Amino acid sequence: MSKILVVDDEAIITMQLEERLHAMGYTVIGMAASGEDAIEKARRLAPDLILMDIVMPGKLNGIEAAQAIITELNIPVVFVTSYADDAIIEKAKQVRPYGYIVKPFNELEIKAAIEVALFRRSAELEIKKLAEAGRAPALPRRGHGEAEVPGTEYLDLPETKTVLLKDIFTEIVLFLYADPSVKDPIFKFALSAGLKKGGRLFFAYHHSTLQKFFFREIQNREMVTRRIKKGELFFLPRILEKCTANADSLQILFDFSDTEEFSDIIAVKKLILARKEAGAPITGIIALNMADFDHNRIRMLSEGISRIIVSTGRDTTISFAHPTFPAESLTVVPQTTVDDVVKKLLEPVILSMLEKPISGYDIVHEIHNRYNVLIPQARIYTYLYELQKKGYLDMNVSGKSKMYSPTDAGKKYIHQRLNEFKFVFQHILGDVSAVPDQKPDP
Repeated sequence: MSKILVVDDEAIITMQLEERLHAMGYTVIGMAASGEDAIEKARRLAPDLILMDIVMPGKLNGIEAAQAIITELNIPVVFVTSYADDAIIEKAKQVRPYGYIVKPFNELEIKAAIEVALFRRSAELEIKKLAEAGRAPALPRRGHGEAEVPGTEYLDLPETKTVLLKDIFTEIVLFLYADPSVKDPIFKFALSAGLKKGGRLFFAYHHSTLQKFFFREIQNREMVTRRIKKGELFFLPRILEKCTANADSLQILFDFSDTEEFSDIIAVKKLILARKEAGAPITGIIALNMADFDHNRIRMLSEGISRIIVSTGRDTTISFAHPTFPAESLTVVPQTTVDDVVKKLLEPVILSMLEKPISGYDIVHEIHNRYNVLIPQARIYTYLYELQKKGYLDMNVSGKSKMYSPTDAGKKYIHQRLNEFKFVFQHILGDVSAVPDQKPDP
């Protein structure tokens, strides 16, 4: 568990950071309110990372304290500050920090900055070990005039790829994952997509907390759920037989996180494929935890299924594209491309999420879950306020959250704007023929 020192002269900020860091699984080993105090505690406590404010009382500001700590102790520092003007940033860059976060921050920004900083630090230590052993890899060349700061080389992070799927509910997809923590955001979005498509939706699982997100839909029988207890997997084929007995479309999401009853899982898969071959309108995802699988089991699972996604960990992100945007059936692109598109075209992304009441905080999380992109909350709320002022959104307070929902005029506006974006995208891509010849909504 990584140890973090929090440095800020505002008590409410340090308390807030301490609470959030503990919730993320980090250990806050100390707090400081000045540059001098930060240096003393860094020497005494030896944290893995320091979150440092810039403007603080005392003889040393955060930048000066960071310089002393990095030079003497070589501990990574991430600045957390309200100041983002060019002059401050230029001064901060001189001490080569491991990150720079502008207040007000959110959990996603903090966690991303910490994880990247810890990764960089770990990689630097590994390179140092290799160098001492006489087999160091080549480091990136420095630009002309850059200062040499021992132990603080900037390293290239591993490139992350993103798999874009257009519509999961047209075929049977096999999803094999090794890290269970990556699946819930994917499943949540997949279930939402299935509900929008209509028809019957059947979610079966060994262990899941997703039911709480779809309480109303489960109550209204729009989604049927079934927990698969140990020794009861053989019941699933019987339920499937009943569900596919009539002509209604059936969309499934079966998550087999417990794979001890492997022969029963194969029986369920064979039944699904047989019913589909016989003409039953059944589509969706069969998901399994493949942590202990050998190649024979993977071969048995994949037989008869043409669309297979394998997630070996957090470096593989699966993104189900919103139907508003044109996409190929399956495309692999650099995550940096997804970052650029989402950040530059944030308006249609936000609009696509305003179909039911939602908070700005939830939009930030949803964007991160769908696309693995971090967006500052301030950008989201600024746009929501603009829509509210124009009469397109109603705002209601629910607990501590501000929930936004479209007015009647807002529903028309959102529909029209998304249609306009869709038309422009297709026009740019040269696919104008795919757009119906219709006038925008009044």
